[in-house]
Amino acid sequence: MNLYDQGAKLVRQIYDRRIVGPPILDADTFFPDAAKFAAAWPAIRAEADAVMQHFAHIPRFHDIMPEQADISANDGRDWRLYVLKAYGVPHDAHMAACPALASVVADSPEVLSASLSFMESGKHVPPHRGPFRGVIRFYMGLAVPRDADGLPAAVLKIDGEEHRIGDGEWLLWDDTFCHEVFNGGDTIRSVLLLDIGRRSMPADMRLLSSALIAAVAAGVRWRGVG
Repeated sequence: MNLYDQGAKLVRQIYDRRIVGPPILDADTFFPDAAKFAAAWPAIRAEADAVMQHFAHIPRFHDIMPEQADISANDGRDWRLYVLKAYGVPHDAHMAACPALASVVADSPEVLSASLSFMESGKHVPPHRGPFRGVIRFYMGLAVPRDADGLPAAVLKIDGEEHRIGDGEWLLWDDTFCHEVFNGGDTIRSVLLLDIGRRSMPADMRLLSSALIAAVAAGVRWRGVG
């Protein structure tokens, strides 16, 4: 277990003792601005399609986070991430290239991070857990391949349950629950990923979350956004 995994495990244990909740979360309670992103889906997809034309130049996830190579570089197939904002730190060029998405992100102060995620056909991200419960994940399908039966071919499995999120559909969830992803389609899967600051935490968890987010943001500034 590397240093990142050890630190993430310790932080998860702290949050697990103080915050209890289901893997799938209610947007009205935890992220009302979800509706803004859903409404902007066609424009966001058009921007993602334009970005995807340069797929080979988009950083792979483990290029951005080498600590996560075990889930990104595991099978020789690409998972690439076009980061617009990471823990409050913007990537100015990427924001400028996606003005519709950048506008909605700017209008949603709870959004800490925003990325376009591109997953090659046949790519499998093995089971893993996010680092801490002070942040929750918004996942919206942009261009999702479909099976012969018409169902989305990309599967997001959370806490043992499969979710097939199609174009324009979305899910709000707690990524500290064990999850994995598989693109069973024959084209690249693109989705929008947002990290959202969790609402309604105990005071000590709010303070800890603020400190952790500030520390990660400092690391992002030092290493670069992506």
